[in-house]
Amino acid sequence: MKLYLLLFVLLGALVSAKRPNILFILTDDQAPHTLSSYGNSVCQTPNIDKLAASGMVLDRAYHMGSMSGAVCSPSRTMIMSGRTLWHLPSRGKKHLNKEKGKVSGVDILNNTIPAVFNRAGYETFRTCKNGNSYSLANALFQIVKDKSCRNADEDSGSQWHGRQVLNYLEERSVRKEEKPFMIYFGFSHPHDARTGRDDLLAKYGARNVKEPLTEVNPDAPKLPISWLPKHPFHHGHPKLRDEVSVPGVKTSRNEATVRNELGREYACIENIDDQVGLVIRKLKEIGEFENTFIFYTSDHGIAVGRHGLMGKQNLYEHSWRVPLIVSGPGIKPMSRTLGNSYLLDVLPTLCELTGIAIPETAQGKSLKPVLMGEKNSIRNVVYGAYCGGTKPGMRSVRKGDWKLIKYDTLDGQVRETQLFNLKDNPNELLIEHHAHEVIKKTGNQPHKHQINLAKQSRYSQKLAEMEALLLSEMKRLGDPYRFWDQPNEG
Repeated sequence: MKLYLLLFVLLGALVSAKRPNILFILTDDQAPHTLSSYGNSVCQTPNIDKLAASGMVLDRAYHMGSMSGAVCSPSRTMIMSGRTLWHLPSRGKKHLNKEKGKVSGVDILNNTIPAVFNRAGYETFRTCKNGNSYSLANALFQIVKDKSCRNADEDSGSQWHGRQVLNYLEERSVRKEEKPFMIYFGFSHPHDARTGRDDLLAKYGARNVKEPLTEVNPDAPKLPISWLPKHPFHHGHPKLRDEVSVPGVKTSRNEATVRNELGREYACIENIDDQVGLVIRKLKEIGEFENTFIFYTSDHGIAVGRHGLMGKQNLYEHSWRVPLIVSGPGIKPMSRTLGNSYLLDVLPTLCELTGIAIPETAQGKSLKPVLMGEKNSIRNVVYGAYCGGTKPGMRSVRKGDWKLIKYDTLDGQVRETQLFNLKDNPNELLIEHHAHEVIKKTGNQPHKHQINLAKQSRYSQKLAEMEALLLSEMKRLGDPYRFWDQPNEG
């Protein structure tokens, strides 16, 4: 009888136990190197730092790529659907048809994040920028407060997005809502134009300008180690907005312009950090923090002067990687691991963490074993693509410390191969970074092996191995293109 009563009490506790909440924070155009948890010593983000200390930092998180100059568009669709790059659904907009892939008639829309969590009994809330995403899925959130906020004031800056979440949490608390919540907390920054608050601009030695600067502000952040005045060959996307039309930058890559733009970027990120801190404080105030999984990530990284580039339409680590910080029940504080994850792993991860069945349409993998300390990573190889300009574009593959990038653009005018050992050359420095004038500007003296290794004979075997691996991943993932030196069959 006592055993029966004990089982009955335990069963009742399980039934009544509230499922964990989700707070998914997504920024626009933010590379990992902007955060102190990834090595930045200038940009101040105390609230994100505390979040990282309370959970896990993943060092190898990536977006899979893009077939569009608006890299955020397929990236955000992969987050929502859990689908790989070449298997994205139609999204109801004519201009997005080029992003549609192989879907085999499956119902993807009704297996996206909001649809899945709606069915599971969650209250779903979203605030984010307008556009460049899976609008059909966005509309499925029960409460939607979307607006593009790329200024610095209370009504059109990151503060607006933060206030929507704070108001929602307060309103839930007042009505004593018992359903768990799934909050999609998106920002419109630090995407350009990086319009910063006056106080933060002053802090980072920057100004909101529409034209490139010529005079260096000594208080602005220093040039990044991988800065170049120009990329060594054309990036393959003529008239690409990010490389020729960003307000305050345009085609300039001089020291004054890049340092000012970094200061503006940091000002936008610190403003985001303020809003994250307010929301976390609110979660604690209403007693929901301990039962909430919090994700902090971005749709992709961005160059901002690195390698002579300004945008995200490349496959260097600064643009291909994303920050990924996760905190919540069962995740060990101050933990760090590789992950080898894609943003398309978000949906299956959220499902497994909350005890929801992963939709069969999702092609990503759950990160739960990594987050719970059972594994270091969920895959050995990561693949990246960019072909928003001329085709077939760029491809990359990484395995361990080795990384390959290939370029086949401008109707064969640009055909380049890069091979890096990221343990020895984490910033993917090229021979151009060894130039005296570059060293003088960056203050960094590269080691002699910190170059592209593709043409060095002693790495020919490794190059062949990585070339074969790239082709294998292209085939496996349904990549429709092939490069000049790859076989067309299969």
